[in-house]
Amino acid sequence: MTVGSMQRLTSTPPRRGGKVPALGEQQSVADIRKHPSLAAVRPSTCIDAGRPPLRGIRIIDFTMGWAGPLCTRTLADLGAEVIKIESTKYPDWWRGVDRRSAYVDAQMYEKSQAFCVMNRNKRGITLDLTQPQGLVLAKRLVAEADVVVDNYSVDVLPKLGLGYDVLRTLNPRLVMLSMSAFGANSLYRDCRAYGSTLEQGAGLPIVVGNPDGPPVMSHVAFGDAVGGLNGCAAVLVALINARNTGLGQFIDLAQIECMMPFAAPWITVQSIGGMPPPKYGNRHPQFVPHGCFRCSGEDSWVMLAATDEKMWQRLAILIGRPDWAIDASLQCAEGRRCIEDEIERAIEAWTLTRDADQAMSKLQAGRVAAGVARQPTDLLRDPHLGSRGFLHEVERAFVGLHPQPSMPIRDGSGPFAVRTAAPTLGEHNSEILSGLLGLSETEIAQLASAGIIGSSMASERAGKSNVSRA
Repeated sequence: MTVGSMQRLTSTPPRRGGKVPALGEQQSVADIRKHPSLAAVRPSTCIDAGRPPLRGIRIIDFTMGWAGPLCTRTLADLGAEVIKIESTKYPDWWRGVDRRSAYVDAQMYEKSQAFCVMNRNKRGITLDLTQPQGLVLAKRLVAEADVVVDNYSVDVLPKLGLGYDVLRTLNPRLVMLSMSAFGANSLYRDCRAYGSTLEQGAGLPIVVGNPDGPPVMSHVAFGDAVGGLNGCAAVLVALINARNTGLGQFIDLAQIECMMPFAAPWITVQSIGGMPPPKYGNRHPQFVPHGCFRCSGEDSWVMLAATDEKMWQRLAILIGRPDWAIDASLQCAEGRRCIEDEIERAIEAWTLTRDADQAMSKLQAGRVAAGVARQPTDLLRDPHLGSRGFLHEVERAFVGLHPQPSMPIRDGSGPFAVRTAAPTLGEHNSEILSGLLGLSETEIAQLASAGIIGSSMASERAGKSNVSRA
């Protein structure tokens, strides 16, 4: 038993129930003949090398926090036009959840670095979707869009009148991605969750940490990032189908299921053997030694692993134990596991006499897998990231010049550009309402007067919105 696909595309579902192929089984000429597409490569003339791959795709973004905005930001980085819809009463919660007057009056909601990183390359508009005029304008935007993405609780948009059953009548080619925590057809569909909730729900805290210790949480909330990237992949698949058929579809993505591949090996092993999964801490079930070792200096560490017999021998010689390199009992990982504590003490005695970069260099020169455990701020000066042009300096109102990570993929010599900084609240109201929807200045002023649009976050005095986050 193992995990299935987490991407529930209604019109292009994944294959299920296929057996694992034997070695080389799918490399035969017969298979290629049965599936000509495996041998054919789309001509390079179909790709404009000077054009972002998603240019011309319009996305209406009802997301907030990390998971949904990362999905839409990735699509924006690839060239899609992303229009982020917020409300002055309930803006993206990564702008901050403090609604007190002092926070709002100082416009602290415009100074969130996390919001800036997750919402670059987007345009921003505010609409009060609880008012009829706001709802009508949202529907008009959707009618001319290719994709809608939300990561609210499953019933939020349907209750507002923006469910897929409504939107597809306005736009049959629309791809709609719903990124709730547990999915629309789950027993837990009404439960809210955050990245850390997804981590514990996927079983990870049970399989990490020290052997005799309690479950361990990372608190990085990487369930959000994993969900966002899976959502982006699902949208790209659906866009290809829409291009070929002219029809959109609904994608019901459960973020909890996106985390399951991390636990899949333990699920499979325990379902076969019936034994609970062992925990290894910094050690490894197959590689010995494997761990994090203190170096000279404060909070300085290097990670290393011996992944085969030859690497172990080179490591043993490097740390001054040539006798271990020729000891027949230590040539297999299980033999070394019997004295793993002693091996680790010898390694640390060696690493403590060197700083982390020096230790890494000597280990790598000796063809031993190793890397420094970097401090986050060290990455600003990391030679590798610098050589790749990974960090971009971006100027934004209220924040100033700040570093932005680029996409880790590229189709040329340089990374995809950060074209624009994250929008301030309602920054593009007039631009979008007039340019895309054809509203006059008078009509836009009336919307602002009625509180349907705005550019300032409402304080707690203004009351609470009834829109909730997944």
